[in-house]
Amino acid sequence: MADKVLVFSRFAKSMLARFGEQFELLETGGKPAGDVFSSDQLKDVRALLTMGAQPLGRETFDLLPSLGAVVCYGTGYDGVDLKAASERNLVIGNSPAANASAVADLAMTLLLALMRRVIPADAYLRAGGWAGAKPSPLLKPPRGLTGAKVGVYGIGEIGKKIAARVAAFETEVAYHSRSRHDVPYRYIGDLGELIDWCDVLLIAVRAGPDTQRIIDASMLKRLGKDGVLINISRGSVIDQPALIAALADGTIAGAGLDVFEQEPYAPDALSELPNVVLTPHIGGHTLDAHVAMQDCVIDNLTAFFAGRQLPYAVG
Repeated sequence: MADKVLVFSRFAKSMLARFGEQFELLETGGKPAGDVFSSDQLKDVRALLTMGAQPLGRETFDLLPSLGAVVCYGTGYDGVDLKAASERNLVIGNSPAANASAVADLAMTLLLALMRRVIPADAYLRAGGWAGAKPSPLLKPPRGLTGAKVGVYGIGEIGKKIAARVAAFETEVAYHSRSRHDVPYRYIGDLGELIDWCDVLLIAVRAGPDTQRIIDASMLKRLGKDGVLINISRGSVIDQPALIAALADGTIAGAGLDVFEQEPYAPDALSELPNVVLTPHIGGHTLDAHVAMQDCVIDNLTAFFAGRQLPYAVG
């Protein structure tokens, strides 16, 4: 009999197909496990598969007396209650760097779409504005990216790839992280000083208690009326109401967001603003990134069930 894996989060069938070939999957469809399966069905589940951002903690662990491993699909694991997991001696695995290139590509997509006003330009053309020579205040000449000062907050695998990409656009790049890294960019040891310096702030930091709403109203004010912000990390890093206010009153010039405080994101005041570009958390959503993440999940699960150390364990 195949080893049982509880699929805690809601996944598309296509994302689970490879796992189903090797493991017996108990799919919750994103519902509480106890509402879908009986205690008898759950008693011998030894591994759990989850999306790292989805809250997962003691309440679910207590339903799974044989649980030994939590494997995250993707890089993040911020939704996992690490304290509760440690108390149960659970090992945690993720997919480090598997989607880094895809996420970095989307960061650049958001930045270029925002700065070059691609969305209003597309709407203007489709509505016949160009053919009719109609004036459009949203299409006044924007500032170009060449020569801009770009600050990267977080210089892990994704941050490094973002920095390399944006540097190729003839920008000046600096970064802030908890420590200095061996990268060819200026290190600024204080986040506020990085924001004071830069024209563009690209957020690629890992989510956690120390970064919760760290980009608040005061930080946005320091970014300035010509500053733009791109976030492909986690929505929790930004005070979203403060961001909406800053975008609405001109405190900052614009924002590109792939992540939000609450996901899935329901349109509100943010989606009505003309100076934002929004995408539905698709940073790592490419075919090659999914294959790479699935490879990591399979390697982690295979090692766990074989009694070996996870090759991609969270430290």
